[in-house]
Amino acid sequence: MKQLLRLTSYGRKYWPQILIAVVLMALAGAAQGTMPLLIQPVFDRVLVPNAPDGPIPLLPRPIFGHRIYLDRIIPFRGSAWTMIATALLLAFFIKGICDYIGNYLVSYAGFASVTRLRNAVFDKVLKQGAEFFEAHSTGQLMSSIMNDVDKVQVATSQILADLLRQFFVAVFLLYGILSIDWRLALICLVVLPAVMLPTMRLGRRIRRTSRSTQDRQAELNQILQETLSGHMVVRAFTAEGYESSRFRAASQRLLKNNARYVLQQGLSSPVIDFCAALTIVALVTYARIRIKGGGLTAGTFTGFIMALLMLLEPLKRLVGIYNIFQQALGASQKIFEYLDHRETVVDEPGAPQLAGFEKHIVFENAGFHYPGSPEGFRFQGLNLEVKAGEVVALVGPSGGGKTTIANLVPRFYDPTAGSVRIDGRDVRCFNLASLRGQIGLVAQDTFLFNDTVANNIAYGRPGVAPASIRAAAETALAHDFIMGLPEGYETVIGDRGVKLSGGQRQRLSIARALLKNAPILILDEATSHLDTESEMLVQKALANLMEHRTVIVIAHRLSTIRRADKIVVFEKGQIREIGTHEELISQGGIYQRLHELQFEDAGSVVDQ
Repeated sequence: MKQLLRLTSYGRKYWPQILIAVVLMALAGAAQGTMPLLIQPVFDRVLVPNAPDGPIPLLPRPIFGHRIYLDRIIPFRGSAWTMIATALLLAFFIKGICDYIGNYLVSYAGFASVTRLRNAVFDKVLKQGAEFFEAHSTGQLMSSIMNDVDKVQVATSQILADLLRQFFVAVFLLYGILSIDWRLALICLVVLPAVMLPTMRLGRRIRRTSRSTQDRQAELNQILQETLSGHMVVRAFTAEGYESSRFRAASQRLLKNNARYVLQQGLSSPVIDFCAALTIVALVTYARIRIKGGGLTAGTFTGFIMALLMLLEPLKRLVGIYNIFQQALGASQKIFEYLDHRETVVDEPGAPQLAGFEKHIVFENAGFHYPGSPEGFRFQGLNLEVKAGEVVALVGPSGGGKTTIANLVPRFYDPTAGSVRIDGRDVRCFNLASLRGQIGLVAQDTFLFNDTVANNIAYGRPGVAPASIRAAAETALAHDFIMGLPEGYETVIGDRGVKLSGGQRQRLSIARALLKNAPILILDEATSHLDTESEMLVQKALANLMEHRTVIVIAHRLSTIRRADKIVVFEKGQIREIGTHEELISQGGIYQRLHELQFEDAGSVVDQ
């Protein structure tokens, strides 16, 4: 019930549409409920020769002491058949119009509510820190945001409309059979709990099966996402057969869950049908006795049977709807897990804006370990100052913590001890958006979107003038190759920029950072994996980008950081050496060893 109430909370602003739809569905249900009642006078007054004249009662019994006559509803007088036929046509017309409009209003409210839910989940996921994405695979997140929410959408749109429709039809048909003959109705109602209780218990089992099915769907999405993203690796290692077998195994697990759901979902229908057959046999036996004794007419019994048979369909539908709602509740479990996940990197209440950068960035006794692996990599007691306008390079063996340390500045992670300060204030006290607005990033793994060149350069800055985009591209030495593309700046570059070379992608990334024009710049292995010609162009573009900025450079290629104002050598999360290139070369420490190794590697390559 708590989950259901939480789901309905997303539709609060659409209650006017839902209330109007409830009224319309009630009218449609009432119109359908009158149809079997109109059958009784057909058999007792129209099809019987020399039937007595007089008012035609719509209901066998009065309502609140008043009897409803068909003659008073139909605005004209005519034969019994004319008025009954008119009433039937009117009932179908009212049902059709009210059902159509009510269905639209409920479906719109449902779709709009679930759109709000999907947006809320997406926004919540966007705000999560890096450890959240380390703990949840891309396929799982995509499955929840799309497939799980789709299950909820079906329940809160088309199925909710069907619920209202079938509920009111059942209510009015139930009232109809009670008003025709309450004794016959009681015989039917005795059977109802015996049918409903097992199906409700079955619904809870369906919820568990649904959650398992969604997990299998997420597993399949994960394999699909990894295989398509890494298709080059798959082919390079001739692993098509391996990936195919993984996909087939996951598909088989999904098939088993789907088959289990179909078995559980379909079980309620034959149970209801068999109980209905038993009920009808008992009714006919009882009705024979009543008709022979003159206590029941053939028309009354025919109308009762028709109402009962018509009632059977909404009851079956309501049981099916209940099962679908259970499926939606099962799917919503993962959605609410994400919505309830506590964000680790958040703004403090009333956090001030970081308007600019003037003095320095200081790591003060900073310590860190990854939340998901407290016994894994860690560092502590880090003290480092990066002055405004300096170029500070972080170097050292892989796994030394260089990228982790740089990621503390824009608060991709927060330190677990100590602090990182900008101009004397802890970065955690600033508004997060304003902090990151002062920091530009060019990473080793350049991520570009399947969009135009212009939109990739202007990413996150809507409304930027084309002249500004072109100026950034020119400074990044990207304008010439952009103009050589089929549609220039309007060329769509493919998924992750697949239509461009590595050097071209890096220069677009540099143009993006140039357009942002942030005073602090982080370069994370920005020239690795490039050929010599591309590296030269990227280095020139980086030189343009680094002008008049405070730069933190992470580099394995020591040749790229010779002119850094300060080189900081890390090993196992600790600062081992600090100085300029010339100072560190003369010390005979880790930096000199790394430099000699790279020089020897470069020399051996040249000799070959």
